[in-house]
Amino acid sequence: MSEQRLLVEIVEALEEQGLDQDGYQLQRVIDVDALEQLANSADSDTELEIRFTVGEFCVLVTDSEVTIFV
Repeated sequence: MSEQRLLVEIVEALEEQGLDQDGYQLQRVIDVDALEQLANSADSDTELEIRFTVGEFCVLVTDSEVTIFV
């Protein structure tokens, strides 16, 4: 997943949950470059899960999707 695509997926997933893009600054929560490098460095046999919070939302990033939990 490219860095831009990952960033877009995270933002879209947050907006689907009703979080206004003006209500947070994602770059203050997570370093998307570092997240992308970590995701790309995982072995294909490894199930990578990265979790972080944005406001009241928990964001789960895997090698195949972005999921939001409230």
